[in-house]
Amino acid sequence: MVIMKLKNLQTGKTIEDRVRAGSEIEIVRVDKRPMQFLYRDGDTFHFMDTETFEQIEVNEDTIGEPAKFLKDGEMADILFYDDNQILGVEVPFFVNLVVTEASVAVRGDTATNVTKPVTLETGAMIQVPAFINEGDVIRVDTRTGEYLERAK
Repeated sequence: MVIMKLKNLQTGKTIEDRVRAGSEIEIVRVDKRPMQFLYRDGDTFHFMDTETFEQIEVNEDTIGEPAKFLKDGEMADILFYDDNQILGVEVPFFVNLVVTEASVAVRGDTATNVTKPVTLETGAMIQVPAFINEGDVIRVDTRTGEYLERAK
């Protein structure tokens, strides 16, 4: 018997399964191609293959939560299967973004980790430490949407 850990690439669900050694398994070929994000049109994101200049459209649901951190010109890996069916989009784990709007922090409250909401150049809103100002470039983790540090 062979114990396998299987992941459904469409739903993301992981299961464990036992099969007899020598059993036939359907193999699905998944291709990963780096593509450049061009622009957003409503819920549709447009990407371009930098080698063939082919353009594709990807729905926001396919990208998920990291979609709000994609900026024009950013590279992402597009996953394809079965005759160029789009499986998903892998956005870089960390991105540097400019703070476009930041509220003024309350002075004197430094005993705890004080955070404030800011708006980034992509339109995403995240919580950052009080010392971050408008125009600062910050590093964001796209998996969690959290502030990491000021970018240099």
